[in-house]
Amino acid sequence: MRISKIMHKNEERIKVEFLVNEAITRKIKEIEGAKWSATHKAWHVPYSKSAFAHLKKAFPDMEIIPTLKEEGNPTQPTAKIEAPRPLPKEPAEVAPLPQKDQNRLEKGVRIQVIGRKIVMALPKNQTDTQFILSLRYARWDKQNFSWIVPNYPGNLNLIKEYFKDRITLFEEHPDIPIGKEENSRSIRNTEVLAIKTPGGRLKLIFAYNKELASEIRKMPLYSWDAKNKWYTIPWSETLNEKVKNICLHFRLTYLFEEETTTKGKPRIASTSVPNYRKCPDSYVLKLRELRYSENTIRTYQNSFAEFINYYFKNDIDSIDEPMIIQYVRYLVTERKVSGSYQNTAINAIKFYYERVLGGQRKFYFIDRPLEEKKLPVVLSMPEVTALIKATENLKHKTILTVIYSAGLRVSEAINLKISDIDSDRKQIRISQSKGKKDRYTLLSTKTLVLLREYFKAYKPKNYLFEGMNGDQYSSRSIQTFFHESLRKAKVTKKATVHTLRHSFATHLLENGTDLRYIQSLLGHESSKTTEIYTHITTRGFDQIKSPLDLLDI
Repeated sequence: MRISKIMHKNEERIKVEFLVNEAITRKIKEIEGAKWSATHKAWHVPYSKSAFAHLKKAFPDMEIIPTLKEEGNPTQPTAKIEAPRPLPKEPAEVAPLPQKDQNRLEKGVRIQVIGRKIVMALPKNQTDTQFILSLRYARWDKQNFSWIVPNYPGNLNLIKEYFKDRITLFEEHPDIPIGKEENSRSIRNTEVLAIKTPGGRLKLIFAYNKELASEIRKMPLYSWDAKNKWYTIPWSETLNEKVKNICLHFRLTYLFEEETTTKGKPRIASTSVPNYRKCPDSYVLKLRELRYSENTIRTYQNSFAEFINYYFKNDIDSIDEPMIIQYVRYLVTERKVSGSYQNTAINAIKFYYERVLGGQRKFYFIDRPLEEKKLPVVLSMPEVTALIKATENLKHKTILTVIYSAGLRVSEAINLKISDIDSDRKQIRISQSKGKKDRYTLLSTKTLVLLREYFKAYKPKNYLFEGMNGDQYSSRSIQTFFHESLRKAKVTKKATVHTLRHSFATHLLENGTDLRYIQSLLGHESSKTTEIYTHITTRGFDQIKSPLDLLDI
């Protein structure tokens, strides 16, 4: 703690600075006339002998700035002292950690400096958290369970001085770049360059224009890339036309291009390396022990198998951290995988070394890719009608009808049991879906009629939709006949079976259904996931005029 003299609202006061601590705050409040200043971001008390004596008695170890006289006599007003952030001499007392956190406490504080970032892993402690949050732009990385602090001048010294002997690991690493910078090019002040990327985004590059930037920030899921100095928005024909019209309104030339990418290396095949290794049994058993879904198990198996066969000459347990980083860089620069595939590969590798081998959580010094925010493809109601009518096979028509009318995922449709259909309450029960959650969704009257007709014809025994041998229906088969129906219906959109789920939600929203009900029907844990449909609905578009219609042309 440190105290100094300040002038606050033309009154001499004693400024009290300390790291956030409830016990200290309570003692400060006991002093008559104690107040909090939002300007100084500190507590302050009257500049008097009694207040000073109270402080000295309560906090005998406090540091006194020389401009403050202990006798409390008034001095000439002094300029406000910008003191450095306070560092307590010892960590404040906190409540004992639960037993489950004791093992983490023994690991101490692990600090790793990675280029312009300071990464810290430490046991949960409210006092430590308050200290870290006092550092500008500090943030919590939930994927790696660590704190990220910018490596600004002075931050590292503050952290070292605060944690002192509690630091059990300290390492410095250079920044590891991924990918290549794009070739530079120039455009005129009167031009806007729009580039459609393979990832489903539209880059907007232009000279500083306050009005145009303001319009872009009104668009759904826009993003500003501070490093490259350009905006991106999700790609759609509608948004592209909207940007085009806005540019025309501001008398800017709109240049549109499509970004092309070279095809990356293929996945490592079993015939391309000697002694191709399968995913270890211990890996699969651990996934099943933790009750991961079959889809996740299959995905992790394939990702980890590719990784261990990239280093087919090395024993699996001897693969170290630099080799893991090198492999992830290979995926990005040579395999040219998507951001989601890269994330899955990192998670699959971490699972083996942290969960199967029981190692401690580690950071891999490479930035995870930003989540690609795309607007989903949606079929209009006439297109859904044409699709279902074009599906002649009764079983196929019933499957597509159930998926659309209830907003199901493909995996949920093939897992449906006969007992999940509640015809009395007009509900369908979805058991243990994504995230191990149960929910109920709609059973429409027309769907029920079609289901009864289907049931009489096919007489399923266990699953609602069964294959030829009475086993579970294949998701690949659904995708196959869906695309055939799409072709027959002459629908040209790049749709998948999951598009029916997106269409279900969008059509409900356009018909006035509250977003909270849609969230419940879809089984979304967060309302933010459901809000994506507010960006693609056409409801209310007929009341909006394009800026072009206001021009005298």
